[in-house]
Amino acid sequence: MTKQKKLRHSEYYDLQPTFDKLYSDSQNGKIFTNLLEVISSEENIRLAYRNIKKNGGSSTTGIDKLSIKDIENMSIESYVNIIKRKLTWYKPKPVKRVEIPKPNGKMRPLGIPTIVDRLVQQCILQVLEPICEAKFFERSNGFRPNRSAEQAIAQCYKMIQLQNLHFVVDIDIKGFFDNVNHSKLIKQMWNLGIRDKKLLCIIKEMLKAPIVMPDGKVVYPTKGTPQGGILSPLLSNIVLNELDWWITSQWEEMPTKYQYKCEIRPNGTKNKSPIYGALRNTSKLKEVYIIRYADDFKLFCRKKSDAEKVFIAVKCWLKERLKLEISEEKSKVVNLKRHYSEFLGFELKAVKKRKKYVVRSHMTEKAKIREKKKLVEQIKNIAHTKNREDEAKEITLYNSMVMGIHNYYCIATMISSDCKILHRNVSIVMKNRLRKRLSKKGKINEVYIRKQYGKSKQIRFISSKTICPIGYIQTKTPMFKKKKICKYTPEGREEIHKNLKINTRTMLELMRVKDKRRSIEYMDNRISLFAAQYGRCNVTGKELSINEIHCHHKVPIKLGGTDEYSNLVILHQDIHILIHSTDIETQNTYLKLINPDKKALNKINELRLLVGNSKL
Repeated sequence: MTKQKKLRHSEYYDLQPTFDKLYSDSQNGKIFTNLLEVISSEENIRLAYRNIKKNGGSSTTGIDKLSIKDIENMSIESYVNIIKRKLTWYKPKPVKRVEIPKPNGKMRPLGIPTIVDRLVQQCILQVLEPICEAKFFERSNGFRPNRSAEQAIAQCYKMIQLQNLHFVVDIDIKGFFDNVNHSKLIKQMWNLGIRDKKLLCIIKEMLKAPIVMPDGKVVYPTKGTPQGGILSPLLSNIVLNELDWWITSQWEEMPTKYQYKCEIRPNGTKNKSPIYGALRNTSKLKEVYIIRYADDFKLFCRKKSDAEKVFIAVKCWLKERLKLEISEEKSKVVNLKRHYSEFLGFELKAVKKRKKYVVRSHMTEKAKIREKKKLVEQIKNIAHTKNREDEAKEITLYNSMVMGIHNYYCIATMISSDCKILHRNVSIVMKNRLRKRLSKKGKINEVYIRKQYGKSKQIRFISSKTICPIGYIQTKTPMFKKKKICKYTPEGREEIHKNLKINTRTMLELMRVKDKRRSIEYMDNRISLFAAQYGRCNVTGKELSINEIHCHHKVPIKLGGTDEYSNLVILHQDIHILIHSTDIETQNTYLKLINPDKKALNKINELRLLVGNSKL
């Protein structure tokens, strides 16, 4: 789910002002002692369902064998009451442990809570996120709204190219998620101003939930946060937020005797060059900057001696302060002028170009091997399809894998040469496996493929389906996050997406309408459709008031239809009556009233046929 969609969901349920206030209060140092009231509000509970229902893991069952499918047919009242009761006296059910393969061949343990526990975690996440966002460090990029790996890489480029910091400290925390200290985490939340004791007790219970291992054995954890839990990424950022600010206090935020004048740049950032110059000339402080993505972080230094001292200091600090060990094998000081340093699947190095050093970046060797293996396996799947329909699905999946590689790694400066190597390896397999079906001639029917790959000579076709070329890619400059972008301020939201172009007041009135006969899936999708159709009738295109809105099942429930988004459409009430009408006199009355043009009449007839009525 995109971050923009999550933002819109908050606006659908009229919770954005509440979240904005939490963010503002947190910035001003307010202490929060009654957060459970917001967490257990009906709007927040309904928003939790909305945000979680399309998640990739929402259909995965927990220890109780239930998934989101078992929730979606409940009435809103039943669903809200279940979550409220759970929050009143919280006792989590055991977490199911599953293991998935890691790129290095080892297994990654995941903890899967029950679907109700996941919804409870989502309710808490929605309220804690604005509070924590106000306190998090600017260069913490992982698992946060409107931040990504691209911004972390852009920050690295800036450190290397503009600030000439060519010594980097690579720190790898050993089993971070499995070794988070529970007591320390709760203290950190208390220091952030989250002092609702009942909420802290709920989070403690979540952390201590029993784990059912694959062999059926039950383990009671004393440390760690379960990977797979919805709240775990936020909790991990809370743990390491203290590290961010400690590193920052050693140089960037070091107080000075004199108040130096610092220019405010057009983008809103402060130019601290006068302060840094004074610190270099008058102190023996170690110049150090941190860039972090979840538990993966780099420390940039100007001198090798500083980097070596920082390495020892951070190692000791993690051990004493956070009770975390580092991996001695993977942690080291790297001279970027001589060696590559790996970060988020990229290799970074400083190379001389004329009189300055610039970044040279590649995909890591591990990433190349991993992506090559995936693409080759997918080609084999295409080769073994039994019919055209399966073949089309497998080709679409292959294309999505190629586009995923290109979208993520296009910010590497040498990605073109990396993709050429991948192309050579993959094209050999493709020619051998798909020789009889592969063609150079064909028409690109898919608009999104034509836009991105239309000029490539490497495009191939199978049964009129386009195969995206892995070797055709253009480098993109990684972009920083705009300073004013923020999910929790009106100005920041303007930068994220344009106005919804709908009558927000009508949408909120629609959200508050309760119908005990309808499922939560129906009520939730009705709001989505209203926003997607910009508050207009699907047939006439006219803007609708609250009393005119009808949500129509294209295929009626009695004929096997469902409450899924694709089976619903927002219509004017007169159009809805006309679609279901079987009486000639009623049909004539409403046709005169609506006076549809040819296009609108065709739409009405299409919908009438779906409900089993004849054309008008």
